[in-house]
Amino acid sequence: MAPVCLLFKLIFHGMGQTSASSMEQTRDEKGLHIVMFPWLAMGHLIPFFHFSKILAQKGHQISFISTPRNLERIPKIPPKLSHNIKLVSLPFPKVESLPEHAESSMDIPYQKAQFLKIAFDLLEPLLLTFLQTSTPRVDWIIFDYASHWIPSLASRLGVSTAYFSLFTAATQAFLGPPSLLLNAGQVTRSAAEDYCRVPEWVPFKSDIVYRLHEVTKYTEGAAGNESGTSDTIRFLASIDGCDLVLFRTSYEFEPEWFDLVCELYQKPVIPIGVLPPSLKNDDEFDENWDFIKKWLDEQQANSVVYVALGSEAVLSQIELSELALGLERSGLPFFWVIRKSITESAQLPNGFLERIKGQGVVNIGWVPQVRILSHSSIGGFLTHCGWNSAIEGLTFGRVLIFFPVMNDQGLNVRLLSGKKLGVEIPRNVKDGSFTSDSVAESLKLAMVSEEGEALRENAREMKVVFGNKSKNDHYIDASINHLVKMRKPYVI
Repeated sequence: MAPVCLLFKLIFHGMGQTSASSMEQTRDEKGLHIVMFPWLAMGHLIPFFHFSKILAQKGHQISFISTPRNLERIPKIPPKLSHNIKLVSLPFPKVESLPEHAESSMDIPYQKAQFLKIAFDLLEPLLLTFLQTSTPRVDWIIFDYASHWIPSLASRLGVSTAYFSLFTAATQAFLGPPSLLLNAGQVTRSAAEDYCRVPEWVPFKSDIVYRLHEVTKYTEGAAGNESGTSDTIRFLASIDGCDLVLFRTSYEFEPEWFDLVCELYQKPVIPIGVLPPSLKNDDEFDENWDFIKKWLDEQQANSVVYVALGSEAVLSQIELSELALGLERSGLPFFWVIRKSITESAQLPNGFLERIKGQGVVNIGWVPQVRILSHSSIGGFLTHCGWNSAIEGLTFGRVLIFFPVMNDQGLNVRLLSGKKLGVEIPRNVKDGSFTSDSVAESLKLAMVSEEGEALRENAREMKVVFGNKSKNDHYIDASINHLVKMRKPYVI
């Protein structure tokens, strides 16, 4: 085990004997000023903001920096934290290939993601100006994978940097060690098939690899590499340059992978827990909740499949039709959330909405996902398996039905499937095609079959790992203690 992992274990388990209040008393009296700088995607903005609120509750000053439209999209700052969280708006740079008013990955097709990164990189001088003029002085920048240029920028100002990984340790380990940057001329993965094999730096048995159709879809979006920097380089450079790596995960959930990233990175690596969602705030308020709750209240306990594939998923007409028919043929009650842009390019099967009356609901647009998943009638979650959504489903003990679409989702599915927390809908390995029958059978296996009871029980047991407030609070306090201890002294 790497020394940094051992250090974390000593800190964390030592804190198990210490109350949060006494922890506050031993910390430096002066709170930290922390800049939060997430990537331009809702799946990144929301957990960064969630972490910001936790840090603000502990008495630290937060400058949450993004572009105007994205700051409008995040939840409102709770009044009691308004004095500790400041929203800082940076004007969105003009990039010709991006649609007007497109400031987030949800505003564009996946194939234009590299153009969004061009705009994101153009924020560097604006961020530098903020750091140079900020009062009080910034102690830490907690940043995302895409802004690989932050460590170099911050080091010139004597500001500490923490890369905040919103990905599992297994996913980050699959990407490899920062030392790969030194071998830029040596291609380690030159073909799509290379991503379908266990990397040479993984020393134990593993089946956490991509399927060929997942790699093809991923590389199609990045084929042009218009930003000039591949995502792999962004990840590795961010890790290589930062002072500290923070993971949104828990050691108990993936110990072997966490130990491996410690070995690969050779620098302090700290899990902050999974940041489980809370129903005690108003973040999930929605004017449609009364209708949704009324429908859910009418269903039997643990009977409903909640279906949501995230804010960026794009389904073809065939995929949308097969998924719809599979839900219908399962005979199970379902609540299906579809993003508006999907219905602009693909249509539900003729007569589908009429036929499923009494069985299911199709909602076009945003819904309060956490409130829905917390409802007693929800039994399963058909998900793209983004890490955010997986955490939300497992926090409430919902069995998962996996349908990965892009990015890290395939790796997440292998990790969670290996822990027997759900069922993956069978798909053609090469082209990703699937049938409505496979959807229906997967749903019934996960939700009602005798064979699936073990999966449902395993998912219920995950509430102890993901939904344990005390355990997650200990992770947070340990990570804050590390931030305080690693704060660089002021240079006058």
